[in-house]
Amino acid sequence: MRGTSHCPLCAAFSAAPARNMGSLFGRVAALRALLCGPRFQCLLVRPSSGGPPWPQERTLVAVKPDGVQRRLVGTVIQRFERRGFKLVGMKMLQAPESILAEHYRDLQRKPFYPALISYMSSGPVVAMVWEGPNVVHISRAMIGHTDSTEAAPGTIRGDFSVHISSACRSQKRVLDAWSQSYRNVIHASDSVDGAQREIELWFQSSELLNWADGGHHSSCYPA
Repeated sequence: MRGTSHCPLCAAFSAAPARNMGSLFGRVAALRALLCGPRFQCLLVRPSSGGPPWPQERTLVAVKPDGVQRRLVGTVIQRFERRGFKLVGMKMLQAPESILAEHYRDLQRKPFYPALISYMSSGPVVAMVWEGPNVVHISRAMIGHTDSTEAAPGTIRGDFSVHISSACRSQKRVLDAWSQSYRNVIHASDSVDGAQREIELWFQSSELLNWADGGHHSSCYPA
């Protein structure tokens, strides 16, 4: 035996008077009452009574030298703003080796590490801190796979990364080892703990602003 449906849409139609359910106008009225009612709004913002649906987080996003040189900073900002996230810190800097060494400390034993540091210090970086619900996970989805050759179309890396030709790879094997993974336009923190560490590394607390966003939250617009 089937259990009682918990779908609010079905419940709204079931609750409508029988004389209305036989007409299109009755169904439209029931749907409008559901969508405009407090119960539906509650479902949108609070899937449970325990609190908000996603944690409010901050993450570090950095446009790398290739992204800055190709004038992609505005495009990156537009995508994050259209997604509904709030920019709370931003600066352009020539990243010092001390910051880069700490940022990429887990890669120091990799053979491409010297080339990576040289590349990241070859031009300005635009570092940003974005705030919003579940922003760490969503940002990673927005930027795409670390290896730009595997980044899906529609992601920032998939749309804007430049791939090294096969001829260039054969001549510069060491460059190719890291360029396909790290010469990829943009960086975003990969975890909440990592985001906190990276934000503290790239920003002073006085450089981050807490400002009222007027009640705007993550939108349904495509990134």
